[in-house]
Amino acid sequence: MNNANGRRAAGTSPGLPDSCEHMSNPDHPTTEAVDAPYDGVLLVSFGGPEKREDVLPFLENVVHGRNVPRERLLEVARHYERFGGASPLNAQNRALIAALEAELADHGPRLSVYWGNRNWHPVLTDTMRQMAEEGRRRVLAFVTSAFSSYSSCRQYLEDIAAARESVGSSAPRVDKLRAFHNHAGFIEPMAERVLSALAELPPDHRASAKIVYTAHSIPQTMAAGCRYQAQLTEACRLVGERTGRRDGTLVFQSRSGRPGERWLEPDICDHLNHLAGEQDSCDVVVVPIGFLSDHMEVVYDLDVEARELCESLGINMVRAGTVGCNKRFVQMIRELIWERIDPGAPKLALGESGPSHDECAPDCCPRATTGERPA
Repeated sequence: MNNANGRRAAGTSPGLPDSCEHMSNPDHPTTEAVDAPYDGVLLVSFGGPEKREDVLPFLENVVHGRNVPRERLLEVARHYERFGGASPLNAQNRALIAALEAELADHGPRLSVYWGNRNWHPVLTDTMRQMAEEGRRRVLAFVTSAFSSYSSCRQYLEDIAAARESVGSSAPRVDKLRAFHNHAGFIEPMAERVLSALAELPPDHRASAKIVYTAHSIPQTMAAGCRYQAQLTEACRLVGERTGRRDGTLVFQSRSGRPGERWLEPDICDHLNHLAGEQDSCDVVVVPIGFLSDHMEVVYDLDVEARELCESLGINMVRAGTVGCNKRFVQMIRELIWERIDPGAPKLALGESGPSHDECAPDCCPRATTGERPA
């Protein structure tokens, strides 16, 4: 477990960028010290296997309670086995935790950082128990998704509640940090990733290259009850403004579930086939805006499947990076922490819609009935 050495809950308010179009209180002064009500930060993620022996037990955790055929599990297992049975996700979370610990140590607040996963070690219940044993009473949770849906928001709240119930009365209270799809700390690094990908193309190809943003598809019945699609559309628009490329297209990937069930479209492979039908050859920059790190949906569904399709279609595909441990992104996590500690701190957001809410309403991001496949 990666815990910060410092246990103090007070620190210096962060330096905040002046590049935001919307701030709830732009005149708020820098705070020299605040009485922080929190004594820890919990990174909550999906989890992933780290060796071949982990793969099937991990996938069984993912589909627990669902009627997923064994053949489907074995098919997905082969995706992981192509990479030695290891998802990149856990290693990338460790790197993010180390970067966040350094950021908090340098700038405050001095909070211990913990890590718990939904589907694999370190599992959330074990981490909740550790926090209780170490005397944590109230912590902030950072969930590794920028967007709001049942799978990326409410289900994590349910996981946290179940872990607290399992630990009992000694479990700390956990408050989730808000969604950050339009925060400069997410948008600016994504814009940098797009520009870096475009720079990989010959100069005379860049203006005509197609920008294709992609995110995990979800059932349309799930999408109807949340702001997932609207938030993605806004994030793509904001990135487009900062890159000077407002012509990007949002598509979806990694669709699963029952064949007759409708999911968000267009699928990336269908869109690539459409582009190939419009012209003999083209350059495409694929931007996985719906993902924070290069985990399995990125390294297999995009870097293997989509790339192989592009090669067969005569499309030159360049894949943009995810935000990962970008310094501005890590600074954003600190800013989200500070705005919950200090009620006078500005809540940063780009665009017109303003910052997302801190507390989810009981009826937001409802679950859809689906035979969703493992990630």
